[in-house]
Amino acid sequence: MYILGELLPRYDVIIVGSGIFGLASAYHILRTDPSLKVLIIDKYPGPGMGNTAKSAAAFRVFFSSEVNYKLAKSSVMYYLDLSKKGVDLGIKMVGYLWLESEESFNEKMEVLSKLKFQLEYKILDESNLLKAIKVNTRVSTLEEAKLMGLHDVKYGIFVPLAGFLDADKLVKYYYNELNELNCEFKFNSKVAKLILEPKDGLGIPGEPFIWQDKRIGGVMLETGEKIFSDMVVTATGAWTSQLLDQVGIDAHVKPKKRQIFVVKAVSDALLKLLESRGVNNIGMPFTILPKPRIYIRPEFEGKSFWISYSDDLGRPYEFEEEPIPEREFYTKGIYQVLIQYFPQFKDVYPYNMWAGYYTYSTIDKQPIVFRSDDLIIVTGGSGSGIMKGDAIGRVAAALFYDKKIATLYGGIKFPVRYLGIIGRKIEVEKFVL
Repeated sequence: MYILGELLPRYDVIIVGSGIFGLASAYHILRTDPSLKVLIIDKYPGPGMGNTAKSAAAFRVFFSSEVNYKLAKSSVMYYLDLSKKGVDLGIKMVGYLWLESEESFNEKMEVLSKLKFQLEYKILDESNLLKAIKVNTRVSTLEEAKLMGLHDVKYGIFVPLAGFLDADKLVKYYYNELNELNCEFKFNSKVAKLILEPKDGLGIPGEPFIWQDKRIGGVMLETGEKIFSDMVVTATGAWTSQLLDQVGIDAHVKPKKRQIFVVKAVSDALLKLLESRGVNNIGMPFTILPKPRIYIRPEFEGKSFWISYSDDLGRPYEFEEEPIPEREFYTKGIYQVLIQYFPQFKDVYPYNMWAGYYTYSTIDKQPIVFRSDDLIIVTGGSGSGIMKGDAIGRVAAALFYDKKIATLYGGIKFPVRYLGIIGRKIEVEKFVL
């Protein structure tokens, strides 16, 4: 391709963003046709250093939406089979333990009874729950809990096909595979904007004009460098709207800050909690409190707990380049609830914390993958990017190759329009964290 007399390189595909969505999309595109010339661009020094690195990296095959179920199941099964083949992803199959009040349990069971697909779970009554994990189930006797409107725990729902992995190791797997496929990477390179060019250019300065059909022909970096391609894939998470708004495309996503607080198991009581093996042979399961749905993710190697809560009403949709965690969100919010159910955490505070973003689909808080001519938008992970990452990559690859049906891992057939804007088909998810 000649631009102003200068020969510039052109790629078959440019992928902006090297998080889990970008890497998985590139991998499945190249896996189908290794002869393609593919470039991944990222503003960070290495792959997966944005919100992928800040994720809790937890996964579950437990959703009320069949779309979510298929995306998660195929991705999780892929990760588990990789592990069986010797790929270390740091997977810990601790399961999810949903602590339920009488009311929330009945609501969940009503939903489960109407599902057209089969979920795997085990119900624990209060006595069996107490054998599994040392939790204070009778918070209604506590004055502070009454003031906060907290409910007693009556049941536990244990989901065995769930746990967490090491996000860095998952990133490394895709990165290594892509290097084997001769994918090119350009790090420390921030994309400033997408390049508009005419579909049938005349070589006239100032193109494209309003009378010309336009396409996205590549990207321009903040340095002014232009890189051209036949297809651009944006997998930029919280940065998506910054790129697409400039060219008049609505990605239907907005970022919300999410925070993780790390608490060390500094006491015997906390160590015993971490080592709870009542429902598995590893240790404490990924545990979710009754409303508010605060979660506790064990971190065995670091002898600690990752604790978080996804606050919605009152938490603005806003963007900071590097979001800052708020210690008071833990001390005045999470902590006050946590110690009612788990008094083991009393007087123990975070020694580390970080913040990232959920890139929420404003339509239904589920992934969005669609194509606009020579641009593919992959976004809207909404906090479940890693657990659905491989499946989303396969959907993006199917779009690239103009296929209406993506074949997910395990042979699951998935209509790509289900995640698009036109023809979208996703049920409202009832099991939200």
